[in-house]
Amino acid sequence: MAKLNATAKKFDRKLSKANTEKYVLRLYVTGTTPGSLRAIEMVKKICEEYLESRYDLQVIDLYQQPALARGEQIIATPTLVKKLPTPLRKMIGDLSSQERVLVGLDLRQK
Repeated sequence: MAKLNATAKKFDRKLSKANTEKYVLRLYVTGTTPGSLRAIEMVKKICEEYLESRYDLQVIDLYQQPALARGEQIIATPTLVKKLPTPLRKMIGDLSSQERVLVGLDLRQK
C-alpha cells in the first residue's frame, strides 16, 4: 500500500509540473502547401487547447529561411521540434493526427 501511495504522489507531482511547464516549439514547413497548412492548423489547435498560454510556437518557412534547416538538421517537412520541456523531440511528416502529435509532445500516454 505504501508503494502505491508513493507512486500516486509521484504521478501527482509530475502532473502538476506538466501543467506549468512552458513548451518551446518550432514547426518547419515549406510554403503554403496543403500539408504545411494542415500541420500549422493542427499544431496551433493543440497548443491552444492543451497548452493555453504555456507555449511559444515559431513557424518557419524553409523557402524563406533555408539556412535554418541545416542548423536543426531538418531533412523533411513538415517537422515539429519540441525544444522544451526536455527531452527534445522531432515529429516528421504528416501532423494531421492529433493523437500522434499529443503523444510526441508528451501530452498523452502512448
